[in-house]
Amino acid sequence: MKGFVIPVLSQSSSPSQQGFRAVALVTFQASLLSPPLLFCWYVVMGNLLKVLTCTDLEQEPNFFLDFENAQPTEAERETWDEVDVVLKDALGILDELQAYKGAGQEIREAIQNPNDEALQDQAWAAVVPLVGKLKKFYEFSQRLEAALHSLLRALTSETYDDPTQHLEREQALAKQFAEILHFTLRFDELKMTNPAIQNDFSYYRRTLSRMRINNVPAEGENEVNNELANRISLFYADATPMLKTLSDGTTKFVSENKNLPIENTTDVLSTMASVCKVMLETPEYRSRFSSEETVSFCLRVMVGVIILYDYVHPVGAFAKSSKIDMKGCIKVLRDQPPNSVEGLLNALRYTTKHLNDESTTKTIKSMLQ
Repeated sequence: MKGFVIPVLSQSSSPSQQGFRAVALVTFQASLLSPPLLFCWYVVMGNLLKVLTCTDLEQEPNFFLDFENAQPTEAERETWDEVDVVLKDALGILDELQAYKGAGQEIREAIQNPNDEALQDQAWAAVVPLVGKLKKFYEFSQRLEAALHSLLRALTSETYDDPTQHLEREQALAKQFAEILHFTLRFDELKMTNPAIQNDFSYYRRTLSRMRINNVPAEGENEVNNELANRISLFYADATPMLKTLSDGTTKFVSENKNLPIENTTDVLSTMASVCKVMLETPEYRSRFSSEETVSFCLRVMVGVIILYDYVHPVGAFAKSSKIDMKGCIKVLRDQPPNSVEGLLNALRYTTKHLNDESTTKTIKSMLQ
């Protein structure tokens, strides 16, 4: 007697078991159907089975990425040590930027009294050490880009078959990648709220140019040549300079590794976004965070990697073909206390590249209004 089976499916309750599992089989007697009907039945059931077994839940990575305690394995050690040297300086950079007050008062007095040499000297003396700090921040961005390249080389290599395996088995490197994203968003937040940075550097360049024309010797230690001054000026002219450094650096990495499909890189980004989203919306995972600071860290990393993906991927993060569940990510943000995530929502609204494209659905646009 001929027959066929239909799986009856129920949702798995265990986070470690993705999607659905078959729990019963129902057998029908095919002899009751004529051959044409039997053929149609097989086609219908084949398509139904595809729909039932290829769920979004199955496609999402479902593991805990230990942002708090991940330690490098022997295989990760070389890259981890290289990146760790850079990250050790990141906190100090943020502290210096947060404490940056600028020389606004001295500059205003010097401009209002152009013939008062004492005030000109005071303004110059105030600005020179500040420009030294701005140069230091810019140079750190170059070190950060180099560290990013090291991590991307490791996380897109052929050591493992896919990004999920890379992130799950190279958690210490994934953690460093997350720390770079976290630093980047924090740096840009501080920079955006401090107009003194661009004002100080503009005054420095104008004054230095005037001193050179008049053959007046300038203080040498923090002086920057014209080429470097132009690069620093362009760096701070961007609303989000560190994010631009990362996005340009990632694009550069892709172009320099032509043998590597762009999907190898963008899939690492989309997988990281999915991992953060799943950890934040899954109580079992979220309860493993030892502090609320880790929740904030995870939210910031999720947003950072979405923005980076949006810049690097040809169609961006908001298109239907995007591998990032943007509705789910925005919902996770909306589920947090409003005051804690408004800055991150603004980052998605104002620092992404493709949000206002026609390919972005009205639903996503309305969720970010």
